[in-house]
Formats: sequence, structure tokens, C-alpha cells
Amino acid sequence: MDNFNYNQILSVTMILFAIIDILGSIPVVISLRNKTGHIQSEKATIVALLLMILFLFVGEELLRIIGLDVSSFAIAGSIVIFIIAMEMILGINLIKEEIPASASIVPLAFPLIAGSGTLTTLLSLKSEYATQNIIVGIILNMIFVYIVLKNTIWLEKILGKTGVHILRKAFGIILLAIAIKLFRNNTGL
Repeated sequence: MDNFNYNQILSVTMILFAIIDILGSIPVVISLRNKTGHIQSEKATIVALLLMILFLFVGEELLRIIGLDVSSFAIAGSIVIFIIAMEMILGINLIKEEIPASASIVPLAFPLIAGSGTLTTLLSLKSEYATQNIIVGIILNMIFVYIVLKNTIWLEKILGKTGVHILRKAFGIILLAIAIKLFRNNTGL
């Protein structure tokens, strides 16, 4: 238990919470549920959890195999995070995708929950935090994601359109700051 650091766990959990932004994604999740009829919350959560943990351990090696370094991937991820943040702040949709018949895996688990921004963040966190603390942070976030996915309709009623809108803007600003920090840390600026 000496290796677990509660400050690191809290930091990792908060960073991933901002990147995953499941609260800001409530409108997207509701839209997916309306288009497909049903979202399998358990399946989406487990797939996202497995993707994130797998990428935490083999992400760097996978990047090496295709000839990329972590900094290049992190810079690319920071640009993706920047675009997502701008979408959230400005209320526009730059990335348009077709919605498949089952939205539990694609686009919900990947790329909405465990997307390139999340995966890039995991690689960046790996250089600053102990792996076991990152895993605990991932698990805590996935528990929260599951609870939100199971209760999106109820949450929408509680928060109202204004509350969801405010959450989306606030997390957009946080993501924008994370994108800039990630870019600066990997470019030496």
C-alpha cells in the first residue's frame, strides 16, 4: 500500500474526469440513446475501461511499432482535445460521424469515453504518476461514467438544459487549458 499516493490518485482522477467529460457528454449520450433506442451502459463502461488500461501498458510500444514517439502522439492528442474544447465552448459540432445501430461500443466507449484525448492523456500521465495510481484513477472515473450512463435521463431532468449547457462550457475551458499544457509540455514552449 506504500505505492498508492492519494494526491496522485486525486490528480489523475480529476484530469481524466475533465478529459472524459461524461457530464458534458450527457446531451450526446441522450441523443445516441434516442437514435439507437438503447445504450448498454455496462458494455460501454467495460470496453472503455479495458481500452484505457490496455493503452496505458502497450500504448507507447504500439506507437513505436508504427514509428511515432509519445511527444508526437501527445501533440496530436492536444490538438484533438483543443478541437473538442472549442466545440464545447462555442457550441458547434466540427466532428460529424454516422451513428451505428448500436452505439454502446462505437461511438460511446470509443471515441467518446476512451478517445484519442483520453489515450494521449494516459501516456502523459504515465510520465508523471505511478501506474497503480493511474489505474485507480481510471477505475474511479469508469465507476462514475457507469453511474452517469445509467442515469442520463434523470440527470438531464435535474440539471435542466441550462445546467447541462453550463457544465459543457465549464469543462470546455478546463479541456482547453489541458490541451495547451499538453502541447507546451511536448513542444518545449
